[in-house]
Amino acid sequence: MKNSAVGWVFYITIGILVLAVILGAAAPHVLEGVTASAQAFISERFGWYYLIVVSLFVLVCLYIIVSPYGKIKLGKPDDKPDYNMVTWFAMLFSAGMGIGLVFWGAAEPIHHYAVNSPTTDVKTPEAIKEAMRFTFFHWGIHAWAIYAVIALCLAYFKFRRGASGTVSSSLNVLMNTDGALGKSIDIIAVTATVTGVATTLGFGAVQINGGLSFITDLGIGFWIQFAIIAVVTVLFLISASTGLNKGIRILSNTNMVLALLLFVFILIVGPTLYMLNLFTNTLGTYIQTLPAMSFRIAPFTENAREWINDWTIFYWAWWIAWSPFVGTFIARVSKGRTLRQFTAGVLLVPPLVTFLWFSVFGGASILLESEGTAAISELAEEEALFGVFEHYPYGIAMSILAMGLISVFFITSADSATFVLGMQTSNGTMNPAVKVKFTWGIMLSATAVILLYSGGLQALENTMIVAAFPFSIIMIMMVLSLLKALKEEKPALQAEKERKKSRRNKENNE
Repeated sequence: MKNSAVGWVFYITIGILVLAVILGAAAPHVLEGVTASAQAFISERFGWYYLIVVSLFVLVCLYIIVSPYGKIKLGKPDDKPDYNMVTWFAMLFSAGMGIGLVFWGAAEPIHHYAVNSPTTDVKTPEAIKEAMRFTFFHWGIHAWAIYAVIALCLAYFKFRRGASGTVSSSLNVLMNTDGALGKSIDIIAVTATVTGVATTLGFGAVQINGGLSFITDLGIGFWIQFAIIAVVTVLFLISASTGLNKGIRILSNTNMVLALLLFVFILIVGPTLYMLNLFTNTLGTYIQTLPAMSFRIAPFTENAREWINDWTIFYWAWWIAWSPFVGTFIARVSKGRTLRQFTAGVLLVPPLVTFLWFSVFGGASILLESEGTAAISELAEEEALFGVFEHYPYGIAMSILAMGLISVFFITSADSATFVLGMQTSNGTMNPAVKVKFTWGIMLSATAVILLYSGGLQALENTMIVAAFPFSIIMIMMVLSLLKALKEEKPALQAEKERKKSRRNKENNE
């Protein structure tokens, strides 16, 4: 990093985050107040903007899949993928949703059903449909479109055009980003990444605490969460020292095995037919109503608008803040795939797995509540999953397995994030130095701890929404840069098409 202009991105971003950590430690209520005010302003004034931008990302992905540009390979024409399909999906899925799925798997559907429905009266059959439909919406195609567009931009310019791999380098088609402008863009991207990852790590620590409390009556509190983060930090720093092809690859596959065990167990011992019917019915209504949900802002109904701010806008901001990390990581492991294969794989396969997950765990929590067996909705969000396990065979064992899954997801996400942050602050190097990854690992944990200290989960959510807003503008520019670059490839694609046609004609004549 010595004498590297991009090295300033590392130092400046670390400086900004250290100041934020010091402020949060010295005056937690000030940090909470500032982030809450900024979050309220952005959600209220720019909710419409988030809905339109994220929907545009979906349309761009669909266009890439059906356009002739889909044949373009992320790399040289003879490049092969570095990872097989199963490992590739495991790595992008672990990075993309991980902790969030376990945290919200039972908690979000039961909230929409029993506490605050988006469109109807709570605890009614219609509320079940709406709870699942909007949960699918929040975790479906829109979320993965955000990841796909940034990953596609980074992978295309890195492997096709030989760019450095930083966010700013993907904008050189539009503007000169070699100077202060490029550094500013990368600083915004890195700050958004740290915020998004720290938020998710905070969710993980809170849920592990919730599971321990539910099983042992340990209690829920900041210092317990601090201890959890400290232990996991040591573990993911050890993993970070082993590199991409050892630590992250092994952990990603471990994630999938543990998640599959948990999923299959609940599917078998739970109301299997109910879950599968719920999945099928919700998938149909999700597809039918996707355009209407995509642009629903409820300008004339205050309660509905507040729900949209608290849930849909929150999620769109979360995915955007999380996207520099997930996008960079997915780009790194996707060399050799075509644009069509890459975009279709990222956009369509993970949402289907996610929908099945919510149908099983969300369906289980809703059925327990609707039949009067348990009051899952009265539990804290971090305890909802463990409340479901309590009413099934081997509930304690399943709770322990779930906490193990959260811990492995925690380690994988943090490990992957240190790798990505190392890349983005070391001029896009594919193998960032261990000491750089260690620095980012400690910074991620410190940020998560301070956000929890200054206001718990609400402070995490507020800060993330604020950080996502400026990066969303950069994402728009990245998409424009990609489309412009692809347009420049049109003559080459046309020439290749003519060569193939000529070759076929020649073979037919012979």
